[in-house]
This record gives sequence, C-alpha cells and structure tokens, in this order.
Amino acid sequence: MRIILFTLFIFFGHSVMAQQDSLPPTKQVDSLQLNKKDSLQVKSKDAIKKDSVKTKIKGEKPGKLSVKAKDSVSIKDYKIISYERDTTYLDTTLTIKKEYKYNYLRRDDFELMPFANMGQPYNELGKSFSSGSYYPKIGAAAKHPGYFEKEDIDYYNVPTPVTELMFKTSFEQGQYLDALLTFNVSKRLNASVAYNGFRSLGKYRYEEAQDGKFRVTFNYQSENERYLLRGHIAAQEMQSEENGGLQDRSQFEDDLPDFQDRAKIDLLYTNANNRILGKRYYLDHQYRLVRHKKDSTDNDPTTLALGHEFSYESKLYDFEQSNGNASLGSDPFLTPIEDRARLKTMLNRGFVEFSNRTLGKLSGNVSLYNYNYYFNSILITEAGTIQNKLQGDEISVGGAYVNNFGPLYLKGNVNYTIVGDLTGNNFDAMARYKLNDNNSVTGAIHISSRMPDFNYLLYQSDYRNFNWQNNAAFEKVNTQSIKFAFDSKNFGLLEAEYSALDNYTYFASTATEDQIVSGLENAFVRPFQESGTINHLKVKYQKELKWRKWALMNTVMYQNVTQDNQVLNLPEVVTRNSLYFSSDVFKKAMFLQTGVTFKYFTSYNMNAYNPLLGEFYIQNNEELGGYPLLDFFINAKVKQTRIYLKAEHLNSLFSEPNYYAAPNYPYRDFVIRFGLVWNFFS
Repeated sequence: MRIILFTLFIFFGHSVMAQQDSLPPTKQVDSLQLNKKDSLQVKSKDAIKKDSVKTKIKGEKPGKLSVKAKDSVSIKDYKIISYERDTTYLDTTLTIKKEYKYNYLRRDDFELMPFANMGQPYNELGKSFSSGSYYPKIGAAAKHPGYFEKEDIDYYNVPTPVTELMFKTSFEQGQYLDALLTFNVSKRLNASVAYNGFRSLGKYRYEEAQDGKFRVTFNYQSENERYLLRGHIAAQEMQSEENGGLQDRSQFEDDLPDFQDRAKIDLLYTNANNRILGKRYYLDHQYRLVRHKKDSTDNDPTTLALGHEFSYESKLYDFEQSNGNASLGSDPFLTPIEDRARLKTMLNRGFVEFSNRTLGKLSGNVSLYNYNYYFNSILITEAGTIQNKLQGDEISVGGAYVNNFGPLYLKGNVNYTIVGDLTGNNFDAMARYKLNDNNSVTGAIHISSRMPDFNYLLYQSDYRNFNWQNNAAFEKVNTQSIKFAFDSKNFGLLEAEYSALDNYTYFASTATEDQIVSGLENAFVRPFQESGTINHLKVKYQKELKWRKWALMNTVMYQNVTQDNQVLNLPEVVTRNSLYFSSDVFKKAMFLQTGVTFKYFTSYNMNAYNPLLGEFYIQNNEELGGYPLLDFFINAKVKQTRIYLKAEHLNSLFSEPNYYAAPNYPYRDFVIRFGLVWNFFS
C-alpha cells in the first residue's frame, strides 16, 4: 500500500508541476463558500466588482499612482452567482475549511454522521429549524443530502473558460468524480456543463451505491442591461442497495478474526434496492422597465423591473425487493415488492421589483404552485380506503426587502397562501450590524407554517403495514425561530438559535418489546404528530488559534431539547478539533498542510433507519455514540491543484468496535483515501 501511494503521489506531483500557472495564487481568502443552512453570515449582493484589481506597472516608482491594465485578469473576475444572486469568486486556495468540504456533499458535514459507504444516508447530529422549503417535498429525506435542489445550482460569469475536476477514491471498486466546465459564449452569455457521479461497492455486502447527476446552466444579460435571463436543466439519479443492517451484532462487536473481513458479516437483506430519480427545468428572467443611471459609473441605479420564475420538476422514489422479508412485515400484498411514489410540481411566480440606492430593493410577487403526488392504484382495506393521489394548486402572495444603511444590512421576505391546503405562511427577517472591520453582530427571526412532506400524508406499499393517509388528520407544522451571531476576527464566531415547534411530525415504531427483540421494529414504523410544543436550543462556537506555522481549529456545538415526549433526539455536545501544520515547501513550489482531526459527540438515542421509506425514525431503546473519530490528513497545493490524502477513523485500529452511524449500521472502519481538485484556465 505504501509503495502504491508513493507512486501515485510522484505521478500526480509531476503532472501538476507541468501545468501553466495562469492566475496568481492566494492562500488567505477562503471565499468559495457553499451556503450553510445553519449559518447567519450573509454576503452582500454582487459584492465583487468588475475590474476591481489593479496591476502595478513594471518599473513604477513607489508612491506613484498605479495604472490599471486594460486586459488584466484577476481570480476575482471568475464569478460564481448563487440562486439568491449573491456573488463570490472562484477560489483555488487550500485551507482547513476546504479540508472539511472535501467529501461527497462538498460541504462541511460537522452536524452529520455518515454511514459506512459513500452516498448512503447521513444521521443528523444537529438540527436547524430557521430555514426550509416553503412547499412539502416528496419525502425519503435520508436519501436527499446529495440531491441538487434549485437553490443549490450556481451560475457563472468568467473571462476565460474554466474547468474544475474533483476526484476521490471510494470504498472498493469505484471512484467519485465531480466535473464542471463553464465558459462565456459572449461577453453577456455564459454556459456551464457539470456532471457529478460515483460508484462504490462498499466494505459490507449488498450496500453498493452509485449516482449520476447532470446539470446545464445558462446566464444572459442584454447589452443595455435591461433584460436578464438564467436557467438550468438538471437530471439526477441516485440508487443504492439496502442490506437492512447487521443480522447479528456480535459478529461486529466481538471483533472476531473471521469477521475482520466485513464482507463475511451476515446482513438482513440480500435483494433490496431504492432509488431517487429527478428531472427539473428552471427559468428565471426579468425586464427592467426603468433603469435610471446618474452617470456611467453608477453601479446602483434606480430600476423598476417585471420578472417571471418558472420551475417544473418530476421526481420518483422507489423501493424494490425480489422477495418479502419478515423484518418489514409478513404476508405482503404482492411479491416482488415494487413501491413507487411520484411527485410532479410546477411553479410560476411573477414579481415586480423596485430598486433604489436610498430606499433599497423592494419586491412583490404572486405564485401559482401545482402539485401531483400519486401512486398507481387506490387501496381498499377493512380499515378504509386509501386514495392514490394528492393533487391541487396553491396560490400565494409575498414580498421581499433588502437594503444597506451604512454598517447596517437588512433583509426580509414574507409569503402568505390565499388558496391551498399545503402551506400557510412564511416570514424571515435578518439584520446585520458591522461594528468595525473585525466585528459584526447578526440577528434573525423565522416564522413558518406548512404541512409535512408528502410521505407523511399519503403512502402505499406492497407491505401491509406501510399504507396510510393522513392529509385530513395531520395539521400544519408551526415553527418559530430566533437566531443570533457574533462574528469576530479575534474572538471567533458564536451562533445561537432557539426554536419552538408545534405539531412536529416524525416517524416512530409501534412495535412491542417482544417484536423489537424478534427484529421486527422496522415493520411497524409509521408517521406521528406531536401535540405538545418542542423547544430546541443550539449554540455553536468556532475559533481558530494560530501560532507560527501551527493552527488549532475548534468547533463546539451544544444542544438542549425540552419536550413532553421524547420525539426529537439529538446529542447534547458535538465537538471537532483540528491540529495542523502549514508551510511552503520545495522552494515554495508546494504549499503543504498536515494534521489530525478529532471529532466526538455524546451518546444519545440515535435515530434508526428504515430503508423502505428512506427515512430515519425515533427510537428510545438504546443510546449510541460517545466514541471519538480520529482522522489524519496530508493536503498539498501545487499551483491550481489541491491534493488530498486522508487516513479516516484511525483509532478504529485499536479501539473497541462500538461505533455505529445508526442502530445496526456500523460506521466505517479505518481506510486510506486519496483525491484531488484541479482547476484549468484557458
């Protein structure tokens, strides 16, 4: 193994040393950040100005005015535009935050606990209730962490074509690749093509997973800057085998030599699969009726625009099993098991937007949302009839406001449904005040009301116990949340969130103790709605300490839940600490980072996983957790290439095998993984 790794390192090192360094590298700014759902930091819209970087002329004397090169290209000219139209720029630096994001999700997974294989579900170590979709989703939430929603799609504006390739080894017989190509067809028209895919066999049997996610985007602005157009097409398929977890825990926990090869461990299912398949067409365009500029340098003119947003998406979730399994219920209606839920949605939103330097940006909108969630047939039982579809229209009105008053930044939006049963209202407001260049405070509130996801309201299965209809019995989930953040260069980032939940909806098993002992807990999982109020408090602190070439990055999260019934289970404390060394080596031809990451969460009643529903459910029979996760990494940057080498879960080599990602689902054993991120500029 060491010879193979050394050979790979030499090969890739030689390759990256040969590429042209067309852009000036930087090591300080980590600007390419994915939006975090639990973050309060908000970027100013279009914060990156064109031609903002000046180039010093060779031979210029100190103290004289710099001259801007007409054809100079900076890394800041390679712009990334989010769904919210916030602008960042391409970042080729190597930082500890990049290390945290170098995973299947390509975002920091501090509050998640992954399963053993790549592309499988993530158990939640933390919750945030201050954001979410206004409309219910299809369900199968455990299968969706890697799914690209419309809010996850980025758009681009680049002076030259850019390619980004991310490669990472998976677990047995497979690799992971995320490839992006973006280019400007003209000065005002950009296009991008991206593909994200992997295959991983896994260390255990019957857990093979594979994805294929294809995206095409376009972004256009007319010459007079009155007409703006953008859109994308996304086609995604995510499928995996489901083994149901361990059949006999002693084979894993007793650490017997015969079962060191995990492929020899007995599992519950040998013939089950589930899949998410989605296709989406998205278009957003607007025309500025009024665009009054004071002069040619006015970058914030007074405008009045009419716009339209369109989205059509079809999605299905299916679970297939060639023969029934008693752990999911006896005597199924049909075999083989072929459960399939489908959801088709179409959104049309028209809006009017007024923007002024003094008054800010104010908009109003009207939305028509059409949905059709359905199965193939109506189910008639002794208990009653279960319909095969939920179909209807939602009409809502709303508005948004954004403005800057010097150091004060305000942002808010509101939506209210006037026709429809799925949604009620939504209100978000945020204020950020910049105390000085190093410190800022942020406050936000969130209020929402909507029905739970569709699989809570209606579900049909060939297994008898997984058939229900609750759209008339369940009420809207009401959420009130308040957040606070203090961001300081010297003292770190402190975030706090308090949420109150009414009609919280969850899955749980009604199995008796005898049925649980017999391994039938999964067969009695059903949706429930809590009548009492649940109070959730989360406090999160992040601070990096530096000394010369050494650094210690610390992230600590505390959570407290107050509830009448134990239906929201979360660990009280989660911590992650990375001690690492950074330095230029080989006469500054390479930038090197190496260190260790320690992660720990306190034991708690960890949620169990149901593969038929693709959902986690509440269990209060056993506590799991309370074990450390130790990783060792060596990362390097050569010009525009970042190389990653990690030894994951190093302490599993000498610790007891008591590490689980969910009941009956062990976390991964020690493994060495290699990969890189490579940018090409033409």
